[in-house]
Amino acid sequence: MHPYRLAEDLKMRVAARQGRQHTIERAEPARTALVVVDMQNYYMAPGQQSETPEARAIVPNINRLAAALREAGGTVVWIENLGPLGEDVWPSYAERCTPERWENRTRSLTPGDTGYALWPDLDIRADDMRVVKKRFSAFTEGASDLDARLRQAGIDTLLVTGVATNVCCESTARDAMMLGFRVAMVSDGCAGFSDAQHAATLDNFYLFFGDVQTTEELCGLIR
Repeated sequence: MHPYRLAEDLKMRVAARQGRQHTIERAEPARTALVVVDMQNYYMAPGQQSETPEARAIVPNINRLAAALREAGGTVVWIENLGPLGEDVWPSYAERCTPERWENRTRSLTPGDTGYALWPDLDIRADDMRVVKKRFSAFTEGASDLDARLRQAGIDTLLVTGVATNVCCESTARDAMMLGFRVAMVSDGCAGFSDAQHAATLDNFYLFFGDVQTTEELCGLIR
């Protein structure tokens, strides 16, 4: 797991601006959703093209938050990343990959492929929400129906976990804040490709976009 801690100077800057160190001081369960981003085999299993080893270490924390929120009456959302198929092209990203890597990604993130399936150690329940997205951010226009489903459920607070911290988690969390949701990124519930990338994303998100707290801290706020 990434060895991350919020620096004291960052806490002081945020507290000076908003009057307190953390934006989210209570997570009302009925209005709160745990959003678990892309915890699929393609990003987690050894040998997969986009394997992120630290993602395996955060599974217990995600399961703990999911259990706490469910027990309190909250919502758990599992997001599955779908490779662009048919007319749903994504040329601006495809050109950043070799043809071989793009073909592998598309195949691996297609339902039925081993890479597409959610990691087997995740505690997924039948009543949880399942959302398929087609871009890094689940809130990008046309990427998924997550925004509409959350609003229909009366949810205004999101706890973001998953992989990768600095790609799909960050993109989803930032866009959620821009759309008016209160957002916390879970520092020990997200995983990136390096400690430095993980830390840079969380520091910047905390300073300008939303909150950053640990699993332990957030479990204590679900009431």
